[in-house]
Amino acid sequence: MPQVSRNPLAQLYGHLQRLVEGRLWLKVMLGLLMGVACGLLLGPSAGLVPVDTGRTLASWLGLPGDMFIGLVQMIMIPLVLSSIIQGIAGGGASADLAKLGPRVGLYFLASTVVAIVVGVVAALVIQPGAGLGGQLAVQAAPSAISAPIRSEFNPSEFMKVLLPRNPLASMVSGEMLSIVAFALISALAVRSLPKSSATPILQLLAAVQEICMIITGWAMRLAPYAVFGLIARVVTQVGLGALGGIGLYMGTVLLALLVVGLLFGVVLAVFTDLSPFRFLSQSRDVLLLAFSVASSAAVMPLSLKTAEERLGVPPETSRFIIPVGVILNMSGTAAYQAVAALFLAQVYELHLGLPAITLLVVTTVAASIGTPSAPGAGIIMLSTVLASVGIPTEGIALIIGVDHVLGMARSSVNVASDLVACVLFKPKERVAPALPAAG
Repeated sequence: MPQVSRNPLAQLYGHLQRLVEGRLWLKVMLGLLMGVACGLLLGPSAGLVPVDTGRTLASWLGLPGDMFIGLVQMIMIPLVLSSIIQGIAGGGASADLAKLGPRVGLYFLASTVVAIVVGVVAALVIQPGAGLGGQLAVQAAPSAISAPIRSEFNPSEFMKVLLPRNPLASMVSGEMLSIVAFALISALAVRSLPKSSATPILQLLAAVQEICMIITGWAMRLAPYAVFGLIARVVTQVGLGALGGIGLYMGTVLLALLVVGLLFGVVLAVFTDLSPFRFLSQSRDVLLLAFSVASSAAVMPLSLKTAEERLGVPPETSRFIIPVGVILNMSGTAAYQAVAALFLAQVYELHLGLPAITLLVVTTVAASIGTPSAPGAGIIMLSTVLASVGIPTEGIALIIGVDHVLGMARSSVNVASDLVACVLFKPKERVAPALPAAG
């Protein structure tokens, strides 16, 4: 099969590596703290500026964050398309790919369900929202919700979304499930082409991927300013009182994410020959960068490089698992959405029985699979989960102020899950059979 140059990954790797070595994560944390301080000064509690003036200034401060999110969202579709098609059509045996696909899909589904169960158990045991209904004022935030709310599952409509009649329309509307399906089908079609016909297509996709990676590098430079502006804006609008009142909620989410991460370590220790500590050592850079920028899509090039260069995963395996995992494998997001939904149910003093919790698990699986890997996307898709069990979506206003902080943690878990899948499904080294001794 035709092979394409992998130089674009090597070119961007050096830039991303310099960002890590330059302590990007520390700059982001400083931006976070400065954003909180600035938001307090501009907020109504300080009384230094009029309320309208403070919110206007905070809106302008949030422009770098809007630019960062826009850049990441802009390159997500072409980067996913080019990576999936190259990973499937650019190398690897067809038999290995047919065997790998269902196994990876089952792993993604299992890890998502387990993460949701961990989040549900953590929220039910800790009860972070119990007794807060009368203490926290929940206000609607229509601007925070830009995705349509789906309250029921329709198999026929789901199939229309999964196999779109107009792929371009799906790309315009950002329907990631249908985009992944289109990429998989197109990759299989390209793979069946003669080498002379497939090579130009793969070269074009390599160029598209390189362009996306250059834009990714630009976005990385905005990260500290983006975090500063976004946090300043939400603290100005929501206030520190509301943020401080949900500290237990934040702790519950972080505890659930920690448990999910420990379970990945168990998977590595039991099913692979790579120790969890060595895995953390080899993937430390990409996990720190994912934490810094709160997006698994933004660090996908470095995830691919880490899997191939540090974890020894063949490109035909990593370039299939990681791009698909960026869209379908959202273990951290799933655990977060489960905790958030139950927290808001407790705030509104709504009792969810076993049927409602079961529906919550099913809806969270679907919502986490369809969640774009961009900063803030998890809070948008959370509206689907809330609507499915009758929790008022206006409650999102209560947790949006700390969403970016939690998004940083869940992005690291999402990236770790993809890398664990690469190690788990890495082809075993084949040993040539010994020849019989000459008689």
